[in-house]
Amino acid sequence: MDDWQRIRQGRSFGAVAEAYDRARPSYPDGAVRFMVGGAPRRVLDLGAGTGALTRLLLAAGHVVVAVDPLLPMLRHLRQRSSSPRLQSLAGTAEQIPLRRAVVDSITIGQAFHWFDDERAVPELARVLRSGGVLSMVWNLRDESVPWVRRLGAIIGSDSALPDPSGRLGLDRQFGPVQWQRFRLYQSVNRGQLLDLVRSRSHIAVLDDADRRDVLARVGELYDEQRGDVLGLQLPYVTHCLRAVRIED
Repeated sequence: MDDWQRIRQGRSFGAVAEAYDRARPSYPDGAVRFMVGGAPRRVLDLGAGTGALTRLLLAAGHVVVAVDPLLPMLRHLRQRSSSPRLQSLAGTAEQIPLRRAVVDSITIGQAFHWFDDERAVPELARVLRSGGVLSMVWNLRDESVPWVRRLGAIIGSDSALPDPSGRLGLDRQFGPVQWQRFRLYQSVNRGQLLDLVRSRSHIAVLDDADRRDVLARVGELYDEQRGDVLGLQLPYVTHCLRAVRIED
């Protein structure tokens, strides 16, 4: 993805913030523990979106600074998350609005691939205390399940996992990268599945006719797969990485 396409698709989330908030899955509790541990920490949730990961961090007792560049996403986050342990700020990974070495942990949920990594990784190192943990997480649909593979054929495969390990190694401010995987199942009814598709950036930038066509095909798939009101279980494999900030 070139820079223009990355910026265009990234900005598209502002127009679909409501669908994003309604339909995007959360993360497994085990993934959150792997990312930040059990003891209360000051956590920067970067690219926080509408706050799916933010809410889990708050529930686990952490103090959270949620940062996202899109105000419509932050409005949903603020509406859904009210806590004296939460601060929400507009900002980007390339220019994080925090002082040096002020957070114990950084979490990045479904967002690193939107960053200019050459500029973002030094910023991550700047705001993270020595010995602090940088962690990232992605929910990828499990396309070993036949109907989920058919969904991927309609809306685009979800099998490509970003790997920031090389960039973190080049920066020389982070230790070895650890990876862990978890399972997640999301219950979706017809409307939620359609919202989930609407919230995808590459769907949001389609023209109206093409988007309607994709949504119609997804609706047909849902009806063929489960023609009642009980909904479907959409399976994911949750991939997490973590790396420790090396002392300067």
